[in-house]
Amino acid sequence: MSSETLTDPAETTNSYDAMARSVLAGQPLTSEQALSILQSPDDDLLEVMAAAFRVRRHYFGRAVQLYFLMNAKSGLCPEDCGYCSQSKISTAPVPKYNILQRDKLMAAAALAAERNAKTYCLVISARGPNEREMKAVEQVVPEIKEKFDLKVCACLGLLSAEQAQRLKDCGVDRVNHNVNTSEQYYEKICTTHTHADRVQTLNHVREAGMELCSGGIIGMGETPEDVVAMAIQLREIGVESIPLNFLTSIDGTPLEQVDRLTPAYCLKALAMFRLVNPDRELRISGGREIHLRSLQPLGLYAANSIFVGDYLTTSGQPPEADYKMIEDLGFTVTKEEELGASC
Repeated sequence: MSSETLTDPAETTNSYDAMARSVLAGQPLTSEQALSILQSPDDDLLEVMAAAFRVRRHYFGRAVQLYFLMNAKSGLCPEDCGYCSQSKISTAPVPKYNILQRDKLMAAAALAAERNAKTYCLVISARGPNEREMKAVEQVVPEIKEKFDLKVCACLGLLSAEQAQRLKDCGVDRVNHNVNTSEQYYEKICTTHTHADRVQTLNHVREAGMELCSGGIIGMGETPEDVVAMAIQLREIGVESIPLNFLTSIDGTPLEQVDRLTPAYCLKALAMFRLVNPDRELRISGGREIHLRSLQPLGLYAANSIFVGDYLTTSGQPPEADYKMIEDLGFTVTKEEELGASC
């Protein structure tokens, strides 16, 4: 008989649960701890997700917030972002049109309200909005808010301080501008603007008094260290909402053959973002159907928000499937701003 002492698993401290408890006690997750989650063995996946759910449940209970995305201007973008089917270097067959007329934008808002979305996300493909586009947004946002009682998040590209203030003045609640990846890796995916340009836009939005929505894309060839750096930078910036996308490799883009993600890695990334940004809204965004596949429901043990419907140029699963997934989890859809803590 071996003299080696066997450790009872029940007596072993769960390091992931210990991280969650530490986070809830007000101790920020370190880079090393965050990296250990991303690099954890797949055998630990359920323990990782349980730790993430401990934090998610504390701040958001079992509530899920729904977002609706409207591609208000498609294609025609002068930037060279390697992941994007709407960029100037993409040959992907995407629709190309200038900013939609008011009636179409209002019809999309009606559909967002019908789908029980909390927030209507109005997106254009551009380096930044021109004057015509700014005026179109300024005209339609007050109508959307008054008629449908929706929050409005605008994603219009790089913004000046003056443009950010105009968005605030017309009623925009939040601006989305993703950092996309770490500062170190950014030049590998885009050369027509810098990571610093994106951060400057976030600063303009904050100075104008609007909430910040900023996240990124996982699976573009970055390292786990890059993913951690992005999560921590978003914590330092203090963004209110984090959309986490998983790269959809689109034919005709420089990243068309890139497919390095597994469902387990995507779930670990969501868990890590939750522990790094414990009380921030975390949204599972583009690519969830492709990369999480049958494990999609587990993602909501870390995230508290999803898009309902399609994305910019790719399709999502039917809204009915999302509603059923939320119901089967025992979760509920909410539009409440302050959900409170639930222990």
